[in-house]
Amino acid sequence: MNRSAVWAGAGLALVGLMIGCPSGYAGSMAVPADMGSVALAPVVTGGLEKPLFLTHAGDGSDRLYVLEQPGRIRLLDNGILSTAPFLDLTDRVLMDDAERGLLGLAFHPDYRRNGRLFVNYTRRPDGATVVAEYRRSRSSEMVSRDEQVFLVILQPESNHNGGMIAFGPDGYLYIGMGDGGAWGDPGNRAQNLDELLGKILRIDVDHGNAYAIPADNPYAKEGGRPEIYALGMRNPWRFSFDRESGGLWVADVGQKKWEEVDLVTRGGNYGWRVMEGAHCYNPAVACPTEGLALPVTEYGHEGGRCSIIGGYVYRGRAIRSLRGTYVFGDFCSGEVFAFRPSSEGGGAPGVLLKTGFRISSFGEDAAGELYVVDLSGGIHRLVPPR
Repeated sequence: MNRSAVWAGAGLALVGLMIGCPSGYAGSMAVPADMGSVALAPVVTGGLEKPLFLTHAGDGSDRLYVLEQPGRIRLLDNGILSTAPFLDLTDRVLMDDAERGLLGLAFHPDYRRNGRLFVNYTRRPDGATVVAEYRRSRSSEMVSRDEQVFLVILQPESNHNGGMIAFGPDGYLYIGMGDGGAWGDPGNRAQNLDELLGKILRIDVDHGNAYAIPADNPYAKEGGRPEIYALGMRNPWRFSFDRESGGLWVADVGQKKWEEVDLVTRGGNYGWRVMEGAHCYNPAVACPTEGLALPVTEYGHEGGRCSIIGGYVYRGRAIRSLRGTYVFGDFCSGEVFAFRPSSEGGGAPGVLLKTGFRISSFGEDAAGELYVVDLSGGIHRLVPPR
């Protein structure tokens, strides 16, 4: 069953945005006692239109930035939501009631000095993915609408656009690309090294003509598109870097049965469309698994779960019991999950919270505290229980 069809029938605005436990974890999932419990504190309860992401600029200001799907970036300063957008790209962004829109935002590691920020959106009129740079004025907090385009990637379908962008600890820009959409990756794009779709890309935005290729990218010299960092992704809607270890945690949205979390390394192949999570997909039995990396954890679609929303390894100070735990969620069930690998390297995720939200994303502030983004218009912060 196609995620887009299911969510359109339910009247959801984020239809199919994200559609994955090596031993098949499903059903009831308990949180280990040492993780404790958490609560949610409201930060914004109205005034946002289809928020999809929250982040900070790393400039010491403690301000937060919220991405709205129609094409606006909103400023959240001291808990106050700005009336005027920080940047309004609605005239350039193709947004629909499904997966297209303004999907990603990343501030340059030296944003405080250079004012550079990067966005990922689907453009008018053709829905192609655009990764572009904007710059803040030197004399104010205004952002110029002059755009420098780094990448344009044509999309064969309207869904599975990916959309996440983030700077890694190496200073390079990482870009999550879905497989191009439709059912079961019919073009086998995620395994095709001549395609940028179905991949995690890595580029150097500080050098070259538009951008340079990091010298240690796996296909920097030959064998595939040089921008490719890892392959075999279906729709890596949200990913993040552990601010202490540098590990790249990718939540890859599954097809119809399994949602997965991958700990991605350079040159890794994470299986799609050969596998969905840790299970054969195409072919359905006896699939060739040599050279494929299994997810670190996964869960099934029982209990109304359908679409993984990637989060962060918690490194804040407010909830000590969660430190070192990967926190993520599911769009359809509204659950917030916690995962801490066992000493053997695997382990099952557990349910940390049941929110009732349509979780579209998580966010992290400069101090490492985590936020839950509700597509219906709310932002909540994870806090210790009262």
